[in-house]
Amino acid sequence: MNKIISTLFMLISSTVMAQKTDTIFIKTLMQQHPDLFSGILNHPQKNQIQVLYTQVIKKKENGPKFKTYSYNLDNHRYFYPASTVKLAAVIFALEKINELKINGLTAKSIMITDSVWKGQTRVDKDISSENGLPSIEHYIKKILLTSDNDAFNRLFEFIGRAEINKKLNKYGLNDSRILNRLAIGHSGESAKHTNPVKFYTANKLVYQQEAQYDPKEYPLELTNTIMGKGYLDSAEKLVSKPFNLSNKNAFSISDQQSMMIRLIYPKSFPLAQRFQLTPEDYQLIYKYMSKLPTESDYPSYNPREFWPTYAKMLYYGKEKNAVLNPDLKIFNKYGDSYGFIIDNAYFKDDKNNIEFFLTAVVQSNEDGIYNDGIYEYETVCYPFMKNIGKLIYNYELQRKHKNK
Repeated sequence: MNKIISTLFMLISSTVMAQKTDTIFIKTLMQQHPDLFSGILNHPQKNQIQVLYTQVIKKKENGPKFKTYSYNLDNHRYFYPASTVKLAAVIFALEKINELKINGLTAKSIMITDSVWKGQTRVDKDISSENGLPSIEHYIKKILLTSDNDAFNRLFEFIGRAEINKKLNKYGLNDSRILNRLAIGHSGESAKHTNPVKFYTANKLVYQQEAQYDPKEYPLELTNTIMGKGYLDSAEKLVSKPFNLSNKNAFSISDQQSMMIRLIYPKSFPLAQRFQLTPEDYQLIYKYMSKLPTESDYPSYNPREFWPTYAKMLYYGKEKNAVLNPDLKIFNKYGDSYGFIIDNAYFKDDKNNIEFFLTAVVQSNEDGIYNDGIYEYETVCYPFMKNIGKLIYNYELQRKHKNK
């Protein structure tokens, strides 16, 4: 009986702590800089802003503690998560390899994707890799360096839609779902069919996965899934009715940051709730989440198209000529689509003993038309992401940090 009471007390205490997330602090910080944030503060719902900031408080014993602050957070208010869902695919693909426990199957194995359903495509080479062949590891590099859509789609097909959503549920990411590939218009029935895949190591077939079908739907209680006043259809014809995003991927700000914290600080979670990753898996993700496109040889990128801060929305705002902070490493996964800019990041500055988590979303679509490519990224979204990132970083610079 005492054990039951103790467990119940812990559950109640956890719930109370979750309810105590500070909702004032970030707003107060922004109010101190009206030149940067007055437009956002005066119309927070117009730009669909949500911000989540978590401090890492180091203790000499028992690992770090986390203190979270939010602004305008609503896990049931829908925003389109775009490429931020790719971080889940990176983690779950590596987990699947480890869980299969097949001799010879690794993230470096050659991955050949076949096609059996209408609209599916085959992949048997990748000229951007060192050996000219595709692999899970190379797809992960492309996702984390420049957010490659095809790389995500191939991991989506390997993991399978059912497994992806089962894993989200396993890790308590209950305000999220991943239903669709990206950028190729596959939704509905097409998204439920995933390609057959084969893996080779040293020219030997080590694993073969048949085509999969996931009949399930993954309903969520969401508001704000109907947006704007019109959209361009697949034929680029204007449809004069609101844009319906109710059958799209969803990835709440809280779930995004929870995934990032679990990835960076696995030992802060019970063993059963840690990602099933090897030390090499973690290092692969950390390396390419923080690496800049211009630092990569395979794949290699044209710096005019993929400049150093191309993928670092928070703090740099995607400025092509931004001056790099030599002390700061940003481990992140961003997304941009339908006027939304989202970034989920872990900031680390060893020189100044700073580390924190920051996740934010902002949207601008003044004409109310979706899928037309006309959004105020340059004048509204990128500046906000830059300013909120620097605001929190500068606050951390002056905040007292007791332990390294």
